[in-house]
Amino acid sequence: MPGELGKLRRSVVRRLPLAAKRAVLYAEAHGRRPRLGDPRTFTEKLNWRVVHDRRPLIAQLGDKLAMKEYAARTCPGVRIPRVLWSGTDVAELVAVSLPERWVLKPNHGTLRVHVGAGRPDIGGLRRITTGWLDEPLWPERGEWVYSQARRLLLVEEFLGRPGAVLADHKFLVFDGTVHLVQVDTGRSTGLHRRRLYTRDWESVTAHEPHVIPGPVTPPPATLGEMLAVAETLGRDFDFVRVDLYDVDGEVWFGELTPYPGGGLDPFDPQLDRVLGRLWTLPGRTEVRARRPASGPGRRRGGG
Repeated sequence: MPGELGKLRRSVVRRLPLAAKRAVLYAEAHGRRPRLGDPRTFTEKLNWRVVHDRRPLIAQLGDKLAMKEYAARTCPGVRIPRVLWSGTDVAELVAVSLPERWVLKPNHGTLRVHVGAGRPDIGGLRRITTGWLDEPLWPERGEWVYSQARRLLLVEEFLGRPGAVLADHKFLVFDGTVHLVQVDTGRSTGLHRRRLYTRDWESVTAHEPHVIPGPVTPPPATLGEMLAVAETLGRDFDFVRVDLYDVDGEVWFGELTPYPGGGLDPFDPQLDRVLGRLWTLPGRTEVRARRPASGPGRRRGGG
């Protein structure tokens, strides 16, 4: 019975108008309703973006191939993982010359990743990718950018060395300035740890339920370069998270994230308020406009 009730609830929430759907999901996640008319915290502003922001600048951030194109155009010096194949039928991979290690993921979703080795097992890949082309982030959670992405699977080159797990360096960029660095380790091993730092690599204490704090570590040798790359990639956005990797002393592009955690992950209340004050939302007229944002001089407003 609980399972049936859960399915019924998801079905009802799925059919709600977007603002109502997000209000329900936000209240369940954070224990309070979001202030849609006057968002103040970081997660409230993420929720506002999900509901209101329809700029082409934001629309491309649900499509991994479009993100790579944006990164190559905006920051030509950053290394970008090569796309070895894209399509909807993994059977096509038998005709692709794949390296010893490669990564399969959906173009239009998040969190789904398969690391492959050598020649592909097509039957196994079809089982693994069942449902990947029907990513529910838009219909179930209302995350609009994923409704704008091309529904494809893609294979990228594997970064790093076999057996080694790279740290994810996630830079929170507000109006072209990095204000917080999130370092995730062990995500693919089941030993997920997270540590937050200022741009000057001072450890930030935050209470994040369900996340185990990682150790305080020295800054990567490429921190200065990563900060510069993150700020270059984030310069046209009021807010974006820029994910980068340090691979043997070289900076590699990961992705651009418009909705970290979908705005629904548990979040430290004090940090939620601090980051919210750093984010100046664009005006309601601007986010409905069908034109690229005009850059740092664009009009601002509270929404």
